[in-house]
Amino acid sequence: RVSNFVLDPASPWYHRWLALLSLAVSYNYIFIVLRGVFNRVQQSHFYLWLGLDCVCDCLYLADIYVGAHTGYLEEGLPVTDPHRLLRRYLSQPSTKLDVLSSLPTDLLYLSPSVTTAGVWVRFNRLLKVRRVLEFFDRTETRTSWPNLFRVLQLVLYILVIIHWNACLFFAISKALGLGSDAWVYPPRDDACQLSPAEPYNYSSEWDQFHREYIYSFYWSALTLTTIGETPHPVLDLEYAFVTADFLVGVLVFATIVGNVGSMIANMNAARSEFQQKMDGVKRYMEFRRVGKQLEHRVIRWFDYHWCNKQSLDESAILASLPDKLRAEIAIHVHFDTLRRVSIFRDCEPGLLIELLLKLRLQVFSPGDYICRQGDIGKEMYIVKRGRLSVVAGDGRTVFATLKEGCVFGEVSLLNIPGNKTGNRRTANVRSQGYSDLFCLSKRDLWAALDEYPEARDKLVQRGRDVLRKDNLLDEAAVARAEEAQETQAEQLARLADNVGCLQARLARLTAEFGSSQAKLKRRVARLETAAAAEVSSASSTGDLDRLSLPTPPPPPMPPQ
Repeated sequence: RVSNFVLDPASPWYHRWLALLSLAVSYNYIFIVLRGVFNRVQQSHFYLWLGLDCVCDCLYLADIYVGAHTGYLEEGLPVTDPHRLLRRYLSQPSTKLDVLSSLPTDLLYLSPSVTTAGVWVRFNRLLKVRRVLEFFDRTETRTSWPNLFRVLQLVLYILVIIHWNACLFFAISKALGLGSDAWVYPPRDDACQLSPAEPYNYSSEWDQFHREYIYSFYWSALTLTTIGETPHPVLDLEYAFVTADFLVGVLVFATIVGNVGSMIANMNAARSEFQQKMDGVKRYMEFRRVGKQLEHRVIRWFDYHWCNKQSLDESAILASLPDKLRAEIAIHVHFDTLRRVSIFRDCEPGLLIELLLKLRLQVFSPGDYICRQGDIGKEMYIVKRGRLSVVAGDGRTVFATLKEGCVFGEVSLLNIPGNKTGNRRTANVRSQGYSDLFCLSKRDLWAALDEYPEARDKLVQRGRDVLRKDNLLDEAAVARAEEAQETQAEQLARLADNVGCLQARLARLTAEFGSSQAKLKRRVARLETAAAAEVSSASSTGDLDRLSLPTPPPPPMPPQ
């Protein structure tokens, strides 16, 4: 988002800019060394490279502007002041790299000594690599296939390392003399070493750019992967280079292989955990000598779970998110499903969010009974996938078929007085195949309704309407329940009035007790003052025998 020339680093526009800049940096990393080593490529397409270099340089300069206008958070609030953004950008160490990578070193092309292999003057463009790494980090966060992206990222690193090593091999071959021995390019059958004055005459087929680069890349790949089968070194410099390549290949590729192994392990972590659970159940069934038929049903249930991604623990996955985001995800996933329940239509949004967070997914195998006639209803079900049959007690006669979106068992959760079924199931419901059902328990429903008393009354009334429509409501029992509820309400009101009267009497008695305590304290204070005065007078006359102190009255008893 762009606002007052301030860029949001979390916006898609900023991510696209990083992608474009990463292409420019990758272009420099691949073609600078290629053009510097294979001079014929630089000379034959000089103006093409010059145009591409100008485009990349413009992107580098534009990135300085972008970096100076990229917002950041301070105390949780976005900073949009351009002056503060500029001061922050200039204070970062990466700013120096941005400036160095954008210096116009291409002006050295004007020197006659640089024109032939002038691409080396652009080596400062490689200092911009941090933007590529930033693009990789942001893409890995945004993509839905992070493991695949990590694998592609490692493949790119491998190709760049092999490419640079191939160019270095060809540069050493040119420095030692092409065809001067059996190790340098082009390959020779003999191992004799020629002097620089005796150049090796190789066929024109080896004097082509594509053959030079492909052979160098092939040699680099073999050496860095330590596969071998490369020409044997002859000179000391060649031995040192090959040894260094082996060491780099062992270190770099060992690290890469380790990362690949970690990524593969992460990719299979869910499968391994699921397999451990299934193996534990298998061992338990074997230990308890469960029948083979039931064992096969359990294994097929596990297979269905894994193939249809039903093994995901949604509560564990979403536990790291705040309640607000979890509620929004639940609304996006389950809102249309919950709105199909007639008694929940037009409910308060807060209540619906509470119910959405409490929905749980259950999977039933073919032939499983979701509920049986006469069972106490403790849960309601919403069919997400599959088909259910409402069958008779014999299990053969089918009365109805429930498909995706059907709801059953919702009225039994409300504990409506007068329900002729007594909150018990009125039919047998059996799964035809594998069925995915959303479940809401009675405990979770009433825990949510405690905070919404008005919605609770509306749901009970709608439940009564449904029962009345199906002739399953005992009106006399409803009247008795309402009368009992009214009597209970009157008793509560009368009890509240009595409590109010007692509180008023307690307050009055407390005030009277405080007043009498204050009067007693004042009388005691006056007596103490009079006694002190009489003692003082008697001591001054020396007649202490005639001193008689008044006896204070006993304190009054507190009111009962």
